[in-house]
Amino acid sequence: MSDRFRLDGRVAVVTGASSGLGLRFARVLAEAGADVVVGARRADGLAAAEKAVRHAGRRCVALPTDVTDDASCAALVAAAVALGGPDVLVNNAGTGYAARAEKDDPERAARLLDVNLLGAYRMAMHAGRAMIAAGRGGAIVNIGSALGHSTGHLPEAAYSASKAGLAGLTRDLAAQWSGRHGIRVNVLAPGWFASEMTAPLLEREGGAEALAARTAMGRIGREEELDGPLLLLASDAGSYLTGITLAVDGGWSMH
Repeated sequence: MSDRFRLDGRVAVVTGASSGLGLRFARVLAEAGADVVVGARRADGLAAAEKAVRHAGRRCVALPTDVTDDASCAALVAAAVALGGPDVLVNNAGTGYAARAEKDDPERAARLLDVNLLGAYRMAMHAGRAMIAAGRGGAIVNIGSALGHSTGHLPEAAYSASKAGLAGLTRDLAAQWSGRHGIRVNVLAPGWFASEMTAPLLEREGGAEALAARTAMGRIGREEELDGPLLLLASDAGSYLTGITLAVDGGWSMH
């Protein structure tokens, strides 16, 4: 059974791979046997991702990537095509901020939506075209959030909207591509995990404790608890899963 979680002979693309969860996703996919193409806006951080993939004995291409730029997205997918893929796309690039809606800046909100939602769509379009051309099917894993389907009672309307929109995008792409082309499209929606993006809240006095108290399991997540769900959606182990949002949030969204 464990062989179904393997990705030997496949090529994966991970955006936002220079730090945090994206860096871990790249390493996990490589340890499962995939060659990995990693992209992120911060070129200096890509060295860590490349080192992690190569340490797992897999090929790696690292490219500075801005998912708000269509040509940049196309170049990242082209690098995967040169390696024989892509077979897996993990849309992890994202940004966030907190602001009360009555005080928010529409231009700032638009930039967030451009990264979190349209950036994922750009990457999916390019990867989907390549997967269709190759005729082998594939898996697209969009990294959502518990805030895309459950309120956190936090002033993050733009962020929550981007993640809710990602779920809608996922369902429609799954309807278009899964039956016709064998491309499964799903959302992996983490709850609260320690990362660069969540650090300001978790490191605030009482912040981590307050979030843990609202979570059914009474704690925030550990990074390794995303490894299995990621591989489930990316590999043949999840061959009959498409169009879903898999919440890995310790029961946060039960509330």
